[in-house]
Amino acid sequence: MEFNGKRLRHEQKYYVSPTEYEGLRQRIKQLLPIDKNSLSDEGYHIRSLYFDDIHESALILKNDGVFQRKKYRIRIYNISDHIIKLERKSKYNDYVAKESVSLTREQVDRLLAGDIEGLREGKAQLLDDFYQDMKRGAMKPSVIVDYVREAYIEKYSDTRITFDKELASGMHSFDLFNKELATWRAVDGPRRILEVKFNQYLPASIQSLLQMSAHQRTTISKYVLCKERQKVYLS
Repeated sequence: MEFNGKRLRHEQKYYVSPTEYEGLRQRIKQLLPIDKNSLSDEGYHIRSLYFDDIHESALILKNDGVFQRKKYRIRIYNISDHIIKLERKSKYNDYVAKESVSLTREQVDRLLAGDIEGLREGKAQLLDDFYQDMKRGAMKPSVIVDYVREAYIEKYSDTRITFDKELASGMHSFDLFNKELATWRAVDGPRRILEVKFNQYLPASIQSLLQMSAHQRTTISKYVLCKERQKVYLS
């Protein structure tokens, strides 16, 4: 499905308890392969630096449940500059679109130093959109989001099942590449976040595998959780 030229996917999110997590992962591991980028059975580390405008529109629109909204983030894996992505995640009711383009370490370092002109070195539309939004809306770094992702792939239907663990918010720094970055756990208790991403429909085999109760589904935003944790810390 497409909207405004963007490929849309379903994204369903659930909180799961440690007991539910262990049961689910054991069933899933018997049927689906773990993401090839995983460093171990626990998955791989993701760190994202989210951006927002001076009015914190991305935070407010999410909390208000606005139909159409977007967020920019710079994402790295395993606290390395080997792969750096600028991503824009757009929400259209129950559908999500994600666009991405590669960045260099130099572009990121310049950006964090307040120099956005490095964004003009690429030809991707996403880079230009981000550059224009930075200039028009005083877009600025907002919060770092850290977690470990355990991901499983069903390649024929392009379905991804992920468990996000150890969600934490950066406290007082936007240094993406700092391995000693101070963070604060953003989810109370031992819960994990389960996400199921798919195209037009979720295959029956996956539905049966997950066996989730309807009441568990929720509108979780890792950005909002970490931003609110940051606000508590700074207050």
